Amino acid sequence: MDRFPDTRCSELPLHRLEVPLPHLLPFAIGTFDTIGPLSRAAFPHRHTFYEIVHVTGGSGAHVLDLVRRPVEPPQLCVITPGQVHHWDGAQGLTGHVVLFNEDFLLPHADDASALRALAGRPGHPAGDQAAPIAALLADMGGEYRELRPGYRNVLRASLHILITRAARTLGRTGGTTDASAAARDRASELAAAFGRLLCEPGGARRPVGWYARELGVSAGHFQTLVRRATGRTPGSLIRQQQTLEAKRLLAGTDMTVRQIAHLGRFSDPAYFCRFFRRETGMSPGEFRGRAGPNHHDPRIESIAGHPDGP
Repeated sequence: MDRFPDTRCSELPLHRLEVPLPHLLPFAIGTFDTIGPLSRAAFPHRHTFYEIVHVTGGSGAHVLDLVRRPVEPPQLCVITPGQVHHWDGAQGLTGHVVLFNEDFLLPHADDASALRALAGRPGHPAGDQAAPIAALLADMGGEYRELRPGYRNVLRASLHILITRAARTLGRTGGTTDASAAARDRASELAAAFGRLLCEPGGARRPVGWYARELGVSAGHFQTLVRRATGRTPGSLIRQQQTLEAKRLLAGTDMTVRQIAHLGRFSDPAYFCRFFRRETGMSPGEFRGRAGPNHHDPRIESIAGHPDGP
């Protein structure tokens, strides 16, 4: 019997991409069975890599950042680095699982924005893209297994097509994702880079000035561009991410409030509790009790129309 870490461990498990030759091909594709038990892990965990799942059969639910969505095949699930997810009561899952590092997106770097939009949902219908996506994944699986000449280029190109088709399930039309247009706009481009940094593990612990320096702009210009692209200040987006990270740890670990406050670089637990109540309307203890052993927030409705994340 496969053994998994305790679901309320002191810190959330962090999974790294383990493939035969990661320096040559930071990518893997297979079924739930060939990828292995961790592809349907029932305990909250996060990744350093991207995961695209096309579910074609089975039952249960997928929980992504505290939002629970029943398995309703054919269904797409996208998980980005730093997000916390697990499968709840999943049985008989079939379909394909695609795993890859950000390096594998370099030829189409703007695809990362489309993936973040898709990851705003714990799962959604594949719609009229279900058959094309299934056929594309089957072809990608063959390329991955057979390693024919040029397979790396084929897999990279196919991944770009897969992301484009997946983006169409969110109502985007044409052969180009919204991310392509965003890449031509400086404000949207910088805001997207800010979002990637912010979603890294520990990203929300950094001050606004650090992001401005990292992205090569002045603090004032950084504030202006982020507000222009998102309608929000960098500070408010950092607080949103801090709150989400605190929720992840409260729901998925047995860390104390003091430990979570320290990890989030709050000056003291009392200040963290005031911050959390201001952002959520409840204390950390109340939220943990509400999330319960199922590791999700029952206040968040999991419906087909669940809005995209930021």
